Amino acid sequence: MPERRQPINLEVNGRTYQRSVEPRLLLSDFLRHELRLTGTHVGCEHGVCGACTVLVDQQPTRSCLMLAIQADGASITTVEGLADGQLLHPVQQAFWDAHGLQCGFCTSGMLITTVALLRDHPRPSDREIREALSGNLCRCTGYQNVVRAVRLAAERMDAASP
Repeated sequence: MPERRQPINLEVNGRTYQRSVEPRLLLSDFLRHELRLTGTHVGCEHGVCGACTVLVDQQPTRSCLMLAIQADGASITTVEGLADGQLLHPVQQAFWDAHGLQCGFCTSGMLITTVALLRDHPRPSDREIREALSGNLCRCTGYQNVVRAVRLAAERMDAASP
């Protein structure tokens, strides 16, 4: 018996979408294939690597572990939603300036995780940064520049806040 498609309504990067999806469609696949937001990367498909991390109602979430129908009514932010047109988000700019990325595969998950970290802890210690990013695996860097990038973003965002 074929599965019945289910209607979902959600907001992604400030835009409202209404779609009909298969009940077992993963949120990562919905974002990548239905909405063509390919910045959400799929690595391990087990929630271990963190490459698929997005914000769901402002909380970092592994989109490869969540069904699209579970996101019904949610507000989602992907890496594509961080920049304001051509103006990079301060976290994106800091990663660029501090060379906190190499191949870029893990970067979207790290950026999303960092945005949530700095929202909740505007002045994190290096230990807190490393702990927050411990669920985001990278095979290219030694994480030193990633930590520097998060520190730089925190400093810049703190200096810009009223």
